[in-house]
Amino acid sequence: MGRLFNRFDDRFKVKAPHKRFLERSLPEGLNYFYCLGGLAFSCLLVSFATGLMLSLYYIPSESQAFKSIITIQKEVRLGWLIRSAHKWSANLLIIFLLLHMARVFLSGAYRPPRELNWIVGSLTLIIAFASGFTGYLLPWDQKAYWATEVGTSMAGTVPLIGNEIILLLRGGMDVDGSTLIRFYSIHILWLPSLMTVLLWLHFHMVKRQGIKGGL
Repeated sequence: MGRLFNRFDDRFKVKAPHKRFLERSLPEGLNYFYCLGGLAFSCLLVSFATGLMLSLYYIPSESQAFKSIITIQKEVRLGWLIRSAHKWSANLLIIFLLLHMARVFLSGAYRPPRELNWIVGSLTLIIAFASGFTGYLLPWDQKAYWATEVGTSMAGTVPLIGNEIILLLRGGMDVDGSTLIRFYSIHILWLPSLMTVLLWLHFHMVKRQGIKGGL
């Protein structure tokens, strides 16, 4: 990979103007636990790529959603592999995010001046959970339906505004086609957009503040 990048750089001269970004000194005491954030980001990239491919065949319709999943799984070439990669990368994303945040907590990297970055990371984890929840409904089978019914009903127990939360999440009082298209929109548009903004803030602050070394 290094030789390939060097050949690319010979032609496009990427290193020189971006030297501060590409070549940075690292503190003492780093180990493989500091790779957990990068692993989470890699899983996110796989989720994005496979999600884009799945969107070419998925139909967010009450009558067609489940059929389109069967088509992806059984008829589309390598569709089963792309769907499995999307599912497992999403699961691993949350696992690596939790481990990454545990490492940050144990190393004390959440303390000033990095407390804002900790907040951004916590919001990123919430977005990842929300992505998993909204994506769970999209196969539109019995398991997905009842999981969404239970999950949104729990949100409806919030005092005073419970019914309004249910209406916001479901698009009505029942889980139906309106809920499906709403979750699909949130899953592929709203949450990825928020995730992109949060990650830009996170990486920007890491670049400015550096990495806290040593557990």
